[in-house]
Amino acid sequence: MSRIDWITPEPRQDTAERPCNAPGCTARATHKAPRSRNRLNDYYWFCLNHVREYNRAWNYCAGMSEAEIEQAIRQDTVWQRPTWPLNAAAAEARRRFETGEFGDRFGFGDEFRSDADAARRNADGEIGELKAMRTMALQPPLTLTRLKARYKELVKQLHPDANGGDRAAEDRLKEINEAYATLKQQLSA
Repeated sequence: MSRIDWITPEPRQDTAERPCNAPGCTARATHKAPRSRNRLNDYYWFCLNHVREYNRAWNYCAGMSEAEIEQAIRQDTVWQRPTWPLNAAAAEARRRFETGEFGDRFGFGDEFRSDADAARRNADGEIGELKAMRTMALQPPLTLTRLKARYKELVKQLHPDANGGDRAAEDRLKEINEAYATLKQQLSA
């Protein structure tokens, strides 16, 4: 038994017997046209000349406001299915974490904290700015000019092109970049 054998076919009216739905026309109806935008699967049947007339006059958006047309277009882009923003759950969790609606004593919510907060924390409880200054061998008081000069100096020393691709120099450069970003953010705030 094939997959569609159990479906009972719709009673079919032979097109030779179906008259055109246009008033006063007795020609054979061979073309179908929807009755309205709300009944797209319910059809009028017309002969070729009358279906052309009907199609010329057909306006799906007749009687709709601009807002309704825009809404119809937006709904059609997703096949009339409900949608929601991607990553909405993570955004809501981030908002709840940042506003203090729930706490996390195990550190699982660290990905929701802002980058500035994450840069200030480390395993020893050391303040991020002090660790960054120690990484770049800087002493307080710190100015943006001094920070940039030291950063350029260290980048020239540790760049992979200057060190023949040495992994230790690359790792040190990554630490310097993180420290520079932390200090620059602190000085810019």
